[in-house]
Amino acid sequence: MKKVTFAALAVAAVAVLNVPVPASAATIKVEYVYSGTVKESGGEFTCPAGQVMTGRSHNGDENANTTYQCSWILIDGVQVEVFTGDWFGYAKESNSNFSAPLDQVIVGRWHHGDENGATEYKTGALYLQGRQVRITNRTWTSAYTESGHTTQAGFNQVMTGRNHSGDENGKTQYQYGTVTFAG
Repeated sequence: MKKVTFAALAVAAVAVLNVPVPASAATIKVEYVYSGTVKESGGEFTCPAGQVMTGRSHNGDENANTTYQCSWILIDGVQVEVFTGDWFGYAKESNSNFSAPLDQVIVGRWHHGDENGATEYKTGALYLQGRQVRITNRTWTSAYTESGHTTQAGFNQVMTGRNHSGDENGKTQYQYGTVTFAG
């Protein structure tokens, strides 16, 4: 029978303690905190600092109001930082199709005029304690009639794109992505 010494048991115990343990999944919460309304035909809207776009509502033509919903993102109870860029994606509204760059979200929209006017978007990159927050599983909604709709992000999702064709009777779709973080 082999005799096991205390030193051998200590070495074996230390080896067991050094086995990597998978990181626990981070708790992510996208929480609605603000809405703002602007006239569609002359409306520039940007979510407040630290917030991202999670919904939009519009009823009527370009002279009617558009309401945007903004949310902050909490990961393990800590608010995610949102670093915004410049306006881009300049396109004629009646034929616009915009998707934010990889791992970025929409934080603002600017539109001027009717369906022949221009639309631009402002995006933001998300970080938690210096580490980038990812946006995965981007999917498009079904088409809504622009002149009478409301859209809202799903569970732990944020707005990442918008597609519109035609005038206020045309169709609008939204792209939403899921917030993910390797904790």
